[in-house]
Amino acid sequence: KTGIKQNSQSTPEELRCLCVLVFLKDLAGMSAPQRNWKGIAIALLVILAVCSLITLSVILLTPGTPSSDTKLMVEDLFSTDFYVHDPEACWINESEVIYRNHHGHVIRFNILTNETEIVLKNSTFDTFKATRYSISPDMKYVLFAYNVKQVCAAFCNNRCVLQLDPPEVLNSKLQHAAWGVQGQQLVYIFENNIYYQSDVRTNSLRLTSSGKEGVIYNGIADWLYEEEVLHTHVAHWWSPDGERLAFLVLNDSLVPNMALPTFTGSTYPKGKQYPYPKAGQPNPMVKLFVVNLYGPTHTLELTPPDELKLREHYVVMVKWISKTKTAVRWLNRAQNVSILTVCDSTTGACIKRHEETSEVWLSRQNQEPFFCRDGNRFFLTVPVKQGGRGDFQHVAMFTSQARADQNELRHLTSGNWEVTQILAYDENSQSIYFLSTEGSSSRRQLFSVSTVGLFPRRCLTCELNKAHCTFFSADFSPTNQHVLLHCERAVLDQDSVFIRVFSVFISDTAPGGQQVNDRYSLDWDSVLVSSDNVIVARLDGRGSGFQGQKVLQEVHRRLGSVELQDQLAAVEYLLKLPYIDRTRIGVFGRGYGGYVALLLIKSTENVFKCAAAMSPVTDWSLYASAFSERYLGFPLQDDSRYQFSSMLQNPQSFREQTLMLLHATADANVHFQHTAELIKNLVKVGANYTLQIYPDEGHFLSKSSQRHVASTLSSYFRSCLQEEVLPISEEEEEEEE
Repeated sequence: KTGIKQNSQSTPEELRCLCVLVFLKDLAGMSAPQRNWKGIAIALLVILAVCSLITLSVILLTPGTPSSDTKLMVEDLFSTDFYVHDPEACWINESEVIYRNHHGHVIRFNILTNETEIVLKNSTFDTFKATRYSISPDMKYVLFAYNVKQVCAAFCNNRCVLQLDPPEVLNSKLQHAAWGVQGQQLVYIFENNIYYQSDVRTNSLRLTSSGKEGVIYNGIADWLYEEEVLHTHVAHWWSPDGERLAFLVLNDSLVPNMALPTFTGSTYPKGKQYPYPKAGQPNPMVKLFVVNLYGPTHTLELTPPDELKLREHYVVMVKWISKTKTAVRWLNRAQNVSILTVCDSTTGACIKRHEETSEVWLSRQNQEPFFCRDGNRFFLTVPVKQGGRGDFQHVAMFTSQARADQNELRHLTSGNWEVTQILAYDENSQSIYFLSTEGSSSRRQLFSVSTVGLFPRRCLTCELNKAHCTFFSADFSPTNQHVLLHCERAVLDQDSVFIRVFSVFISDTAPGGQQVNDRYSLDWDSVLVSSDNVIVARLDGRGSGFQGQKVLQEVHRRLGSVELQDQLAAVEYLLKLPYIDRTRIGVFGRGYGGYVALLLIKSTENVFKCAAAMSPVTDWSLYASAFSERYLGFPLQDDSRYQFSSMLQNPQSFREQTLMLLHATADANVHFQHTAELIKNLVKVGANYTLQIYPDEGHFLSKSSQRHVASTLSSYFRSCLQEEVLPISEEEEEEEE
């Protein structure tokens, strides 16, 4: 009775479980010799009858639409009930995995014996207020990251704490710390210089001395390389035996600086300068070195290809393929010439193994090649023509010929779908494992294919939990005998009745991205869908990824053109649906999507009742060089190259729109300058807009600001797009009476 009363909103299934659980508990309390089987049977029948009546009454009394208690609210987006726990599982050897469970304990799990062991208790994290952790290869020490803007500590099993703070850099901020690949090797970075320890007890060895804040970066990325090239702040790579370390040196001395203001926390606002190359401005100069850590320290530069040696270029991928050889991909500034080399870390010489050229930009330049042991064969995804639908990315095998720069090419997959990532190459079974979109571009399934034609392509996950998981990622064990599968899709079943709905059109991805997929996500628009009879529409039109090169590269030299046409075509389609209220349509976009959202309301009249743009790009001449030049494709010195790229021309078209702008003032990716320039022009023409700023916040907002954004946007669209109730005239009022 108590259970039913406390859970009055329980579903019939939950009530049935409740009854059964109570009965089992009563049975457990009885002593075996005194059991009255006849009485138990009668009691069971009575309980089942009661449960059936309760179930029937719940079904009969449950309304056809969900109650207010079942609707998603903004607060739910940040509650643990809707948080998908990421165990951060990783392999530590061929049969053991380390992961963090729901309680916060770090667990060591043996997949062969099914045994588990608590390696770190959650209380240890609380002691240090640690946000991240990393265990040394020998499983004896742990790195904890805490007070992330300032320090890290190494914490050992006997509870001693060792601070990473070399004597020559007192009171300096630690920029990076990580274990090596053997024992207790440590590498960390202070003041843009690399430090190395062979174990936690030895003195540190400074590997570089040229580091200078905002100018020279050793082993760590500057803004451009972190955000647009490597997509990580780490710019160093360990050899498999831990004897060598490859690292980039980035020289930003010619790169113009961007001022990032800080308004709060002091009497006078402050500003921080950092190198930020915009389109057509000087890029950082890059060099790649390898340092020998065993024996006398020796540093050697790996030489770029002759074609790029005297020209601006990027280093976009570095991967060790043996103890002494490194695969390196070099890319010209226009990003339409790519050269893959294999470099010898003992001589510094690099041999060209593969070259790609294109009239448009080259995609997937961060992908790592997979080499066989002797280095004569390697595997990549490359565009392959599939009839009239254009090129699609597929697995190819390259085999060395007599000349080192020549390869025999054989395609291992084909079709009107894409291989999104090669995950592993097992030389023993001669198999390639990869993720692909076969079956649907919104899905990711794990496949294998033989490199010698022994068996056809096989899907390894298609039958796993088929109804509920169609979007996988995977991590293979060191010898590729086992795999960790991550299901990134969750199914939320929710019934609803849509009567005279309004629609919010979402544009929220850059070229090469994908909005429509089976990956689980919840955001502020989910609240409107659940609580306000809203349809949210997302579109992957031209310029989006995973639908072939033809779709992807349609935006070349036409940013803001073909995407706009596709988005408008989708809106026109929606307006023809009988359940869409064409007087209540809104649009939202973030970043590049904010640029497209602004284009939509600028180029249409009376289609969108209201719009919101968060951190929108408004002029490509103000954005990062690597991104802008990749897609604009204009000559760097051509002053007319931005004639189609600015949002700041003809602001009169915004006059009739209801527009909300949101921007963080310390956004280092899309600077507040973009919104400021737009507002300056909106004021000139008397346009109606509101501005929501987040002082001293970056591109990725704090949790409290995320909550505020979700509440602001849901309230804004709810208010702007609510159904208008016309006043009743005196004649109509008399008729009603």
